[in-house]
Amino acid sequence: MEDPIPLLIPRYMPTRMLEDKPRVWLGAGNCNLLQKTKDSIDELSFWTWSDLLVALKHYQDSPRTATSSGILEKCLDSLVGRLAMASEVTPCASTSSPDSSGLRISFNTRSTQSSKNGLFRATWWFEDLSALNPNLIEMLVKSMVSRGYNHVIVSGFLFYYQKSKFYTASSDEKREVLEIVIDMLYTLDPSSISCKSLFGVLRPVLRSNISKSCRNKLESMIGSQLDQATIDNLLIPSYGRSYLYDVNLVLRFLKAFLRDGGSELSLIQMKKVASLIDLYITEVAPDRCLKSSKFSALVMVLPDSSRDSWDELYHAMDIYLEVHTGLSEVEKMEICGGLNYKKLSSEACMHLSQNTKFPSTSAVQALISQQWKLKNLLEGMHNAKHYTDFTAKEDRGREQVVVYNEKLRAQLQGMQWRVMELEKLCKKMQTQMAKIMKAKVLTHSNARPLPRLCS
Repeated sequence: MEDPIPLLIPRYMPTRMLEDKPRVWLGAGNCNLLQKTKDSIDELSFWTWSDLLVALKHYQDSPRTATSSGILEKCLDSLVGRLAMASEVTPCASTSSPDSSGLRISFNTRSTQSSKNGLFRATWWFEDLSALNPNLIEMLVKSMVSRGYNHVIVSGFLFYYQKSKFYTASSDEKREVLEIVIDMLYTLDPSSISCKSLFGVLRPVLRSNISKSCRNKLESMIGSQLDQATIDNLLIPSYGRSYLYDVNLVLRFLKAFLRDGGSELSLIQMKKVASLIDLYITEVAPDRCLKSSKFSALVMVLPDSSRDSWDELYHAMDIYLEVHTGLSEVEKMEICGGLNYKKLSSEACMHLSQNTKFPSTSAVQALISQQWKLKNLLEGMHNAKHYTDFTAKEDRGREQVVVYNEKLRAQLQGMQWRVMELEKLCKKMQTQMAKIMKAKVLTHSNARPLPRLCS
């Protein structure tokens, strides 16, 4: 293998220097590698990249001897130092989010070719070091982090290392690799870790017997980035359980999102997660094995302020109640207890008032909500009319005010028309309330995509 960094042993080094300090080759033919390495430890800076790799691979099989002599630490220290020089890495952790590939290298380049060269310069060593065992990888990463190595590149290497062992390692080796990778990722800046790549690690974790501590760390890292996840990421099969999707896992993600984010969570993040969870609830609603307590927990876990509309949740509840026909009235009330009727659209309230799958009290609440909206609209129109009359008396002689009043009257006429329409709708709802137990369920006016379980 050619040396990727030609500056490791300068070709311009004087012959006399090489003769005074003979270079020790660490090839396979060396019968006393440990002793010769000890004798030449001061010449470590003259070793090639290949020499260091051979030494590390040899000593990883006898770590106690190598550790006691300090060879491993010095080899790793030299290795990390050369990586920093070769990759021209700025000694600080990245504070920006990586892209979906799990690795994003930032260079000031102006062409695609130069970007590719920059990427290779930062990641060419991934394949070489993937041959090391998990314990050496842990030592390597700790050394890189202590030197301020770019966390984006470190996380990219850890994901690469985990994938490289996926098809070749035994079950026990895979478990050890996963635990080391998760432990090391947990020490990095969260913004340097790709959410997509974390879900890639989660899949084998669910099928392996890793420690509970590592599992909790991984769930915490995913939960803290839940606003970057997709619906496909969350639709994780429930291995070994009766229901189809792992709802408990998603609930733990949500709790980690709320716990780790705390007061620093922005309203935009909350709304993104709420929109994602609404889609998820719609997808899991047709599962006949999903308990009502789990469904209710999904509905109630996020605060009401994270949603501007509850139409999607009402749609999910409608699907769940249609599939789970054997629920008691108490269970139905528990499911619908968190529904915010004031955030339902007029169409959703109209549908709910005729929906016999829901408790009768829900239809009453929907009607009360519509009446409340109508009352607020009428009060708004009344206040606007008083303001118009006052303005007309004060500014009657001004032409600009006359024009303004004409526009305002036109707006009031539109509001009055809307009030009339709402009054008709209210009367119609009151008439239908008397027949609610006999009415047939109407379909949604707006077509919605069916959950995947219904397809």
